[in-house]
Amino acid sequence: MFIAGSTLILYKTGLISFFLNKEKMTIFLNSLGPLSFIGFIFLQASQVVVSPIPGEVTGLLGGFLYGTLTGIILSTIGLTIGSWIAFSLSKYFGRPFVEKFVKKETLDRYDYLLRHKGAFLVFLLFLIPGFPKDYLCYILGLGHLSAKEFLVISTVGRFMGTVLLTLGGTYIRHHQYYRFSALLGIAIIFLFVSLVYRDKIEKFFRRWHTDKKIKR
Repeated sequence: MFIAGSTLILYKTGLISFFLNKEKMTIFLNSLGPLSFIGFIFLQASQVVVSPIPGEVTGLLGGFLYGTLTGIILSTIGLTIGSWIAFSLSKYFGRPFVEKFVKKETLDRYDYLLRHKGAFLVFLLFLIPGFPKDYLCYILGLGHLSAKEFLVISTVGRFMGTVLLTLGGTYIRHHQYYRFSALLGIAIIFLFVSLVYRDKIEKFFRRWHTDKKIKR
């Protein structure tokens, strides 16, 4: 109900268009002055908790506004906070809460993750480009992972994507469009391959995870 209500508010108030507009977000963050770091961290955390907000926009914005190193640090802090909030909400309110915004077929698809910890498998899923990582935070809150285990896995698993997005934003900031185009091309190839073979990869992971538990 919380997520559904938040999503409705975003659309009703036009805030969703704000999150999708790099120029508007840039003006907003710059207007905060010294507090812009906090504002950006809040935006990054929000895009995890409220699923319709695309992380690619805020990820690029981090590099565009703050450069590579600072952008990576701020994005990582925001993503970690947002992931922890999503995980904790799921832990506290349980499956009926999660079912209000995560489709049943999605929950059923990843139900095998909830039967055992499967920490390494979860880490691999976080590495897959295009994988619904924000939904995964809620789904994993229903399982056996502790908050500490989850935070380590999700933070490290998201890191490479964070670096690539921040680099992309930095290239745009310095008008290095040839580098940005090369980075974008590599990202598109990885994303295309991941989308094409995602089902096969997930089935392999599911079988591997199940076989591993049976042998034990």
